Amino acid sequence: MVDRLVNSEANARRIAVVEGCFGGEVLAAPNRVLVGEGVLQKQCRKELKPRQFFLFNDIIVYGTILIPKKKYKGLKVLPLDEVRIVSLEDTTPDRMNGWQIISLSKSFNVYAAHASEKHDWISHLNTCIASCQKRGEKKLAEPAPAWIPDDAATHCMICKKSKFNAVNRKHHCRRCGKICCNGCSTKRLLLVAQSTEPVRVCDPCFADASSKSTSQQRADSSGEEASDGEHQEVQDPGPAQFFS
Repeated sequence: MVDRLVNSEANARRIAVVEGCFGGEVLAAPNRVLVGEGVLQKQCRKELKPRQFFLFNDIIVYGTILIPKKKYKGLKVLPLDEVRIVSLEDTTPDRMNGWQIISLSKSFNVYAAHASEKHDWISHLNTCIASCQKRGEKKLAEPAPAWIPDDAATHCMICKKSKFNAVNRKHHCRRCGKICCNGCSTKRLLLVAQSTEPVRVCDPCFADASSKSTSQQRADSSGEEASDGEHQEVQDPGPAQFFS
């Protein structure tokens, strides 16, 4: 399917339309094919929000909906050779038909309107991801975590004691995604896939990372010594559309 669409006028036209909706952002690239598109509910920090998603054969693109099918903002691009997908169990009525998009720089949960739509998205995503990773042979290192929603915790998930309120604010560990109090997240780590500056992490993650770093340094040193010898509301957008 993708091979047949690579140099087609229909594919070029579809990509041009998407670029126009994002204000002229350039998305066209050699051998790039727009595989499908649709609106998914993305888990943001405080609530689910509708986002327009576009699946290409090598990237997934999403943004905030200003005018459905006409205007979007906040373009985000995730290379598929750095992405993997994990299906989620249904939990509450507003969190059904979901899956997790996991990447090095950003991870989050999304939810489709129907089970059949979830199946179509995951099927096409995994096909494109497998193709990209086979070509590049790139392995996903330590991915960014999907943040736990703010409404999922009333107390710190680390110490289990500190109760959140207007003064005692919630913080997210950038390494595990848990919600923690200030006292349990005093450290910073450089997570190069997420930021060029050290970011807030919980104390257990800092201790774990420090322990792994020390172990690695010892292993490297040993190896060197031994080497001498060797809700925003949007009208119902309808189902996702995939092109064949």
